[in-house]
Amino acid sequence: MKFGFNMLLWGAHVTEEHEPILRALKKAGYGAVEFPIFEGTPDHYAQMGELLDKIGLERSTVSVMVQGKHPLSADSATRKGALEWAKWVVDCNSALGAPILGGPMHSELGFFTGGGPTDAERKRGISFHRSLGDYAAKKNVKLSLEALNRFETYFLNTMAQLADYLDEVDHPYIKAMYDTFHANIEEKDPIAAIKTIKRHMIHVHISENDRGTPGKGHIPLDATYKALKAVKYDGHMTIEAFGRALPALAAATRVWRDFFPNRDEVWKKGLANMKQGWAKAK
Repeated sequence: MKFGFNMLLWGAHVTEEHEPILRALKKAGYGAVEFPIFEGTPDHYAQMGELLDKIGLERSTVSVMVQGKHPLSADSATRKGALEWAKWVVDCNSALGAPILGGPMHSELGFFTGGGPTDAERKRGISFHRSLGDYAAKKNVKLSLEALNRFETYFLNTMAQLADYLDEVDHPYIKAMYDTFHANIEEKDPIAAIKTIKRHMIHVHISENDRGTPGKGHIPLDATYKALKAVKYDGHMTIEAFGRALPALAAATRVWRDFFPNRDEVWKKGLANMKQGWAKAK
């Protein structure tokens, strides 16, 4: 098990200026970090990968389908643009040396049609992911698709939906993520949902119900750790928390108030919660 931390708490683009934070996370006991990929170049991420190698941190990444990049669109030019964007994200991910790219890389974030997904959209999504999977395989990058709550996407909301979709995609480089925040909203039984997605699960996000410090909300984290151990999960377990430091990110994640007194509390107490919870999980 590798305990990780998502760098979105400090910004949407990680640079050399974040080296002190990266070193502090390593010293505290984190074995991995997660980089957001929304801007930059493969060369930049290659340089950051070298820095992570020196520090001794493994890595994963997270991204989204940004505005206008909708792979489910009926418009072929829009779908082409979505695939080009996703390939660029994979290229940056590969340059960083991260084996897993997570996030809702299945539909434009925040885009809604007023209805649920159609059969035609599902077919377009499957075609998109098979093509993207073939490209990602050449870069040795696996996608970990994330089901989001209904207020952020209409396409994939539950672990059952995600598992069924991935069964149909049937690609070894297109897999799944389990996120405690979204499961808390969408699942009838968030703990049982871990078993539902286990056949595809390669990544886990630990996130409180309010996106604050793990262990200070009502997410059943002890039961979550126990369930993950029961299905023999041994990948990264990465904390994802958001604050108000960056207005654009705060707006995108609907963060209108502070959920913790300071960022140090999140990564320090969050790590303690994961380590203790994992150790006692049977």
